[in-house]
Amino acid sequence: MDDVEDEDGYFGERVAAKYDAESAVRFEPGVVGATVDVLEALAGGGRALELGVGTGRIALPLARRGVAVHGIDMSRAMVARMRAKPGGDGVGVTIGDFATTRVDGTFSVAYLLFNTIMNLTTQAAQVACFRNAADHLAPGGCFVVEVGVPALRKLPAGQDVVPFHVSPTRWAFDKYDVATQKMSSNYVEVVDGRGQYRSIPFRYVWPSELDLMAQLAGLRLRERWDGWTRDPFTNDSGQHVSVWEKPAG
Repeated sequence: MDDVEDEDGYFGERVAAKYDAESAVRFEPGVVGATVDVLEALAGGGRALELGVGTGRIALPLARRGVAVHGIDMSRAMVARMRAKPGGDGVGVTIGDFATTRVDGTFSVAYLLFNTIMNLTTQAAQVACFRNAADHLAPGGCFVVEVGVPALRKLPAGQDVVPFHVSPTRWAFDKYDVATQKMSSNYVEVVDGRGQYRSIPFRYVWPSELDLMAQLAGLRLRERWDGWTRDPFTNDSGQHVSVWEKPAG
């Protein structure tokens, strides 16, 4: 692994180079459009802060709507991919840990999407992230998190692994530790006849736990949906989009 990947954690150049292609379903116009619609409305003409801006999947189309977007990300490799895209120079970026890095000014909306809250692998880091988001918000501003509901119901009895991709040359599975709420996404791939293995650690988190983190940060729950189309969140939901508001007074 080269120095750039060490510096960029688990999202160095090797991952950045394939990120958009491997996440293609998330780049579909309908998915992006529904997400941007919600965030643009919440911005209400104000500024938006993306925690984990990555390759600009949401930041770039949101900026094209006229919203001033600033991003925080640890991975220079991912940000370089965004910079190479049309409009990539129009999104300000601060390199750093989005749980603790501060930028100037206040924002109408801060957002953390695509399970990225789970990249913070301790409860303390997740709590710090909520506090950091709240500190950036203007009164009445909102913090938005999109994250999956832990798939523990899918675990076979006595097992701790959930496969989520199987093909002749690629296998992927999540591994859970229910005692610590730690998990990992694991990828096995055959390239030119050689096997490659990659594992990324996460900490899964429940909606109620996120609500408590928000409360500790001085935020209150405003909305929770099954997804960006604002369908109701139910017992059968596999993900949620939650919106917490900073009190105006």
